Amino acid sequence: MSAKLYDFISKQYFHIYVLTAQDKLLISLRMSLTVSLVFLLFISVVAQYVWGVDYNSKSICAVKGSTVTMYCTYTYPRRYWVRKAFWTKEWGQGSEPRDLSEDPEYRGRVKYIGDKQHNCTLRLRDVTENDQRRYYFRFLTHEPGGRYQGADGVYLSVTDLQVEVPERVIEGDKVTLTCKTSCSLSDRPTFTWYRNGRYLSSSTDQLHLQPVSRENKDRYHCAVLGQKLHSPEVTLNVRYGPKSISVSISPTGEIVEGSSVNLTCSSDGNPPVEYNWFKGTSSVGKGETFTMKKISSVDSGEYKCRSSNEHGNKYSEALTLNVLYPPKSVSVSISPSGEIVEGSSVNLTCSSDANPPVQKYTWFKKLDHGVLQKSTSQIYSISNISSADSGEYRCMANNTQGFRYSEYKSLTVLCKLLFYLLEIFKLI
Repeated sequence: MSAKLYDFISKQYFHIYVLTAQDKLLISLRMSLTVSLVFLLFISVVAQYVWGVDYNSKSICAVKGSTVTMYCTYTYPRRYWVRKAFWTKEWGQGSEPRDLSEDPEYRGRVKYIGDKQHNCTLRLRDVTENDQRRYYFRFLTHEPGGRYQGADGVYLSVTDLQVEVPERVIEGDKVTLTCKTSCSLSDRPTFTWYRNGRYLSSSTDQLHLQPVSRENKDRYHCAVLGQKLHSPEVTLNVRYGPKSISVSISPTGEIVEGSSVNLTCSSDGNPPVEYNWFKGTSSVGKGETFTMKKISSVDSGEYKCRSSNEHGNKYSEALTLNVLYPPKSVSVSISPSGEIVEGSSVNLTCSSDANPPVQKYTWFKKLDHGVLQKSTSQIYSISNISSADSGEYRCMANNTQGFRYSEYKSLTVLCKLLFYLLEIFKLI
């Protein structure tokens, strides 16, 4: 065959096998569409013979007292029709499980809002803690063996509300309170907050408080908008260093030597404070109350307490303890000291320790037949003294708490002649 004849025949009979890229794309699309249609037709046919329950959520978290809706759909072969559709809390093996709407625990609270075609939605109101469990949808058809129960079911978790407060709240801190649940709520709720029972504007699960002080004794609680349940109330436990420190004394009034005295330190602090007692700069005791039994004059002085906790310390103002006691250490001194010569002047002085100070002194001279009261002042002065003034003298010191005598003090008066002779003798 000649080349021209072959070329002519090829163009006339075989040109349909020469495909462009566009032709190939069209053929590919047609084949893909055909496969998809066949698959959908297959699914549709299979669905007519498949038993199944599809739960929208396998688990639900709800607040106690709220209303819960469990959504689901179900399928069954087309040749069947549904005689009864219901929910149950039992897995049906052997005996027929009880319809939830007939259970005394749920009667009046549960409502089947699905149908007998494909919708199997259930609504449960006034949820309680006892409702926490797994629930199943089950349906019965007109055929004796035509029954089915969705295996996975829906697990309902029931939670209450709690206000979470930071573990440590220190005075001056900015504080955030959080409304917490034990599980993550299935519906995104709107929270409400209350202070001392009055509604606050916050609508999130957190409430932000400005710097708090120890005076913040407010009560807070939270709730979910539209629900009956409220959390328990909480009060902030604000921690702070010692404040308002003071010291009191018991018994009040005069403190008399030999009695017992209690000093009590009071302070406001959180956590509770510890107390230390000081007399001047010396530590003398610990504890809220410092007790002194059989108090004496040496216990007089200034006392103060130190109140301290982990957030600081503070000292009280000083309290002066004034112990009253009768005169003690009473003694007599003579001035001038040394030999006393007739005609000179002499002062006898009575000294003592007493609180309150001695209010009265009395002087006595010992005589052969008794004593002679000589004066009532602290200093007994004798001018132009003579030998007749020689003798033993003592004083008595007296205040509101009592009196005490001194020991006798001897006063010897030399005559002038004897004094001069002694002086001459010393010079020889």
